[in-house]
Amino acid sequence: MVFQHPITRTLTETDNVLFCSMTMNPQPLHLDVEFAAKSEFGKPIVNSLLTLGLMIGISVYDTTLGTTVANLEMTEVIFPAPVFHGDTLRIRTKVEFMRECVSRPSAGIVKFRHRAFQQEGLEVASCLRTAMMHRNRGAGASE
Repeated sequence: MVFQHPITRTLTETDNVLFCSMTMNPQPLHLDVEFAAKSEFGKPIVNSLLTLGLMIGISVYDTTLGTTVANLEMTEVIFPAPVFHGDTLRIRTKVEFMRECVSRPSAGIVKFRHRAFQQEGLEVASCLRTAMMHRNRGAGASE
């Protein structure tokens, strides 16, 4: 199953500064225009953890809203290209694996491959997320 999430989001300088402040990340590559201008990017880049959080967050409405028991792991996290202020991200999610949960019969394990693309189609982030989900026991099933 593949989801092309309809919600997109343009990342702003304010988003980036606020996120860096909230997470206590003083990296000048994210916050200092003069410092970033001397970098290989030539301008500030968006904090990669903001990109990761947004990528997963945008997927929630279509995939896991109200059904997640717990996120178990995030692996294979990559950022193949930087995100800049003003970039608009769109997200695609593929369900790669599902199985029953051995320790909780009312739950299952799902692996999601999340991928983020900026407005020109360049992939900027990807991760494999494993989550424990409530199982759908069908219409009329008793709790």
